[in-house]
Amino acid sequence: MDRAQRVFVDRMGQAGEMDGMSPIAGRLFAVLLLSDEPRSLDELAELMGVSKASVSTDARRLLERGTVERVTRPGDRRDYYELAPDFFAQVIRSRVARWRRIQQLVGTVRESPSDLSPKIRDRFDSIDEIHSFVVDRVDAALTAWERRARKATAKTHSRRRRSA
Repeated sequence: MDRAQRVFVDRMGQAGEMDGMSPIAGRLFAVLLLSDEPRSLDELAELMGVSKASVSTDARRLLERGTVERVTRPGDRRDYYELAPDFFAQVIRSRVARWRRIQQLVGTVRESPSDLSPKIRDRFDSIDEIHSFVVDRVDAALTAWERRARKATAKTHSRRRRSA
């Protein structure tokens, strides 16, 4: 890795931390983003300068989020990791889910028997307005993108079958 890539990896670690992940998960995401081929845990640990156990833990977390995929190589018992084909859509989906949880929590408090001042109710109404205006549109855009991506994939597979 050159200097610019190392800086990128470190900054992605910081960005990951701000996004609720561990710095190692953010750095792992960055290393995989910069990798042409799937990487083993040993390779990832060496590239990142951290323990294999740390990489394994955060690889599992990214796997659960759908951001990375575990792959195998014939004749090799080790697991390798690479970014999922729709990794960035998965990142956005995760954020949308977090925003929806916030809105649901606000709804729970609003519906509780507690007395809320008009100022707090206005704040909650603002969250609802932003949610319906922005979050629902982001969700709709992701759905449209997925539809388009499926069509493009189907066309590619169809062309390959015809040329075979």
